[in-house]
Amino acid sequence: MTPAVLALEKSKVSFKLHQYLNSVRQDFALEAATALNVDAWRVFKTLITQDNAGHLYVAIVPTPLNLNLKKMAQACACKKMRMADVAQAERATGYLKGGISPFGQKTILPTYIDRSINQFDTIHVSAGKRGLEVELSPESLTRLCSGQVADLAGV
Repeated sequence: MTPAVLALEKSKVSFKLHQYLNSVRQDFALEAATALNVDAWRVFKTLITQDNAGHLYVAIVPTPLNLNLKKMAQACACKKMRMADVAQAERATGYLKGGISPFGQKTILPTYIDRSINQFDTIHVSAGKRGLEVELSPESLTRLCSGQVADLAGV
């Protein structure tokens, strides 16, 4: 079990685990959508960003879209935002790239979720390792992460 799954079990929210064979090295979220035969808009990727002061933040956006760093900075009330270094993101969360989950992270980071999440009854996010996804309600995700919903994504 991953720390994400353990955190979900402890929270007593309703969720489903989905496992698939992971074979790519780049677009992990798109691979999950394809392998699980789920609309890519319902699969959200968990990204780690960093402001100029070095503070880390979690951004959760739908697979077909990119994170708009200007929108992320605005949501966090920061001047500027960039993607965190992979090694730094892995150290802070305890997960490997492609398997970073919003749940059970080593360090609790402020979390921002793209507003498109509210279009769905259930969504998918990483369950803490490549090839493992968790399906749950947008409300459960937002509540468990103490997430703030904002306009984050761009083309």
